[in-house]
Amino acid sequence: MQNSCQISIIIPAFNAEEYIEQCLDSIINQTFKDIEIIVVDDGSTDSTEKIVRRYMATDTRIRIVKQPNMHAGIARNAGKRIAIGKYLLFLDADDFYELDMLEKMYLSAEEHQTDITICRSDYYNCIANEFM
Repeated sequence: MQNSCQISIIIPAFNAEEYIEQCLDSIINQTFKDIEIIVVDDGSTDSTEKIVRRYMATDTRIRIVKQPNMHAGIARNAGKRIAIGKYLLFLDADDFYELDMLEKMYLSAEEHQTDITICRSDYYNCIANEFM
């Protein structure tokens, strides 16, 4: 495990087996690499944990925290307590980032010396496989 990094990404996950791979792929393939990924398994009863552990076997930046189902807010706080990054990002397990998003956000925060950086989001229709 690393001692520090620039960005900690916290993902609360509850029964996310259908989406967690796309979510994790969008993070591990970022152009910005100095990150940690904390998945908080919020009491999943499906194969979410198994999928995350498979990713952990090939990427040491990923950690998992297990807790009983206490909902996303509590899960985010659990991840926040152990995060080591200079910056925090929260991502829901059924969402994903564009591959250069972390780099853009980090460079903007550093350039402008901001505590908070906000960006827009797009709606993605997973049935039609297109951005709206």
